[in-house]
Amino acid sequence: MSKKFDLAALLADRGAEGYDLHARHLNPQLPRMLRTIGFDKTYERAEGAYFWDTEGNDYLDMLGGFGVMGLGRHHPVVRKALHDVLDAELADLTRFDCPPLPGLLAEKLLTYSPHLDRVFFSNSGTEAVETALKFARYATGRPRVLYCAHAFHGLTTGSLSVNGESCFREGFDPLLPDTAVELGDPAALERELKRGDVAALIVEPVQGKGVHEAPPGYLRAAQELLHKHKALLIADEVQTGLGRTGTFYGYQHEDGVEPDLVCVAKALSGGYVPVGATLGKDWIFKKVYSAMDRVLVHSASFGSNAQAMAAGLAVLSVLDDEELVANARRTGELLKSRLAALVDRYELLHEVRGRGLMIGIEFGRPSSLSLRSRWTMLQAARKGLFAQMVVVPLLQRHRILTQVSGDRLEVIKLIPPLIIGEREADRFVEAFTAVMDEAHSGGGLIWDFGRTLVKQAIANR
Repeated sequence: MSKKFDLAALLADRGAEGYDLHARHLNPQLPRMLRTIGFDKTYERAEGAYFWDTEGNDYLDMLGGFGVMGLGRHHPVVRKALHDVLDAELADLTRFDCPPLPGLLAEKLLTYSPHLDRVFFSNSGTEAVETALKFARYATGRPRVLYCAHAFHGLTTGSLSVNGESCFREGFDPLLPDTAVELGDPAALERELKRGDVAALIVEPVQGKGVHEAPPGYLRAAQELLHKHKALLIADEVQTGLGRTGTFYGYQHEDGVEPDLVCVAKALSGGYVPVGATLGKDWIFKKVYSAMDRVLVHSASFGSNAQAMAAGLAVLSVLDDEELVANARRTGELLKSRLAALVDRYELLHEVRGRGLMIGIEFGRPSSLSLRSRWTMLQAARKGLFAQMVVVPLLQRHRILTQVSGDRLEVIKLIPPLIIGEREADRFVEAFTAVMDEAHSGGGLIWDFGRTLVKQAIANR
C-alpha cells in the first residue's frame, strides 16, 4: 500500500486553492462568474438539505446539484451501501460475466414502469439520451428525431442535436438532422410525422429550462400520433424522474401515457457515483441486440459498475422507505401555494408554476412607473438580470442557494432535495418575501447590485 498519498493532508494543505486551481487548469469562466455575482464561497461540509461554509454558517440547498441530490447530501443508507460494495472487493467490470447488481437494479427500476422490459446502464443523463436516440433510430430504421422548443437533453453531440436552445448549439454545427416542434402543439407534430422519416419524439414532461409543463393531454395525444405513424415516444426523465414532480416519473401525471423509451440519471446516483439508465420495450432492445455478433454494438466502459449499481439500489430503497415521492408532492404543493399567494402582492412577480419540488418563479414587467424604468434598464442591458438580482441576495443575506432557470430567462427554478419539509419551505418563503419587499421599495442594495450587473453585461458585449 502506498504511503505517499494522503487525501486529508492534501486537502488540508491545498484546499483553499480551489478557485485559483480552477482559473489555471479548468474552465476559466467559472471562478470569474462566481466572483462577479458574489457566489465565490468555500463550503466545508454538507448533510441533507444543508451545507456549511468555513465560518460555520449553514446554507439551505434549493438547487440540489441541478437535481442530482434527490436524497440530499450524504444520505447514510447510500453511504453504507457504497462502503459495503467497496469492502466486498467484487470482481467488477470483467466484461465477460453477468454480475447480479445490474440485474437487481434493472429489476427494481422496471417495477416503477411495468410496461417497460429492459434497461441499459450508462454514466449520465446525456448518455441515457444518446442511448435512446440510437435505439429509436435503429429500431424504426428512420433518421430524424423531433424535440420541443426550449428543451434541454444534454450537451454531447447527439443530445445537443435535440437541444432546443441556440446558445448551447452555436459553434458546434453541423449536428444530427433533428427538428424542433412546439411543446403542446399536436398539429405541428403531425405535420412532421407525415413526412415519414421520424423515428421518435423526445420530450421532458416538465421542461427544466423555464419550468414549463406539457399541457394536459399533450403526452397522450403525442403518443397516439407517434404510434399511428410508426414512431416512438421518448420521455426524458433525467430531472423529472425519481419522484421530483410528485409521481415517480413525470409522465405518470397523465393517464394512459406509456413511453417506448425512458431516460433517467441524476438522483439515481445518490449524489455519489454517476449513473444513467435507458429503459425500453423488449422489442426495441431485441432489435438493437439482434445477434451474438451485435452483443457490444452499444456499450459503456463504466456502465453497470458495482458502485453505481449499489448507489442506485440504495436510492430506490430510500425513496420507498421514507416515502419521498409523496413528500415531494406534499411539500411541493405547500411551497408552490405559498409562493403563488404572493403574486397579487408583488407587481414584479408574474407567475409561480411547476409540479412537486420542481417549481418555477417567473418575474415580469411591473406596472408602476418607477419600477418599470428600472426593469427597462435591466432588460436593455441583458434579459435575465432581475432574476439574478433575486438569486444573489437569497444566497448572500439569507444563505439560500437557488438558480436562474436558463440564460436570458427571468425565472428562478427550485429543485431542492426531496427530503425538505415545512421548515425549509418556511425559510425560503420568508427570505424570498424579504428580497421582494426590498425590490419593490425602489432602492437598497438589490438595485445597487442591479447596476453592477448592467455594467458587467454591457462590458461583455
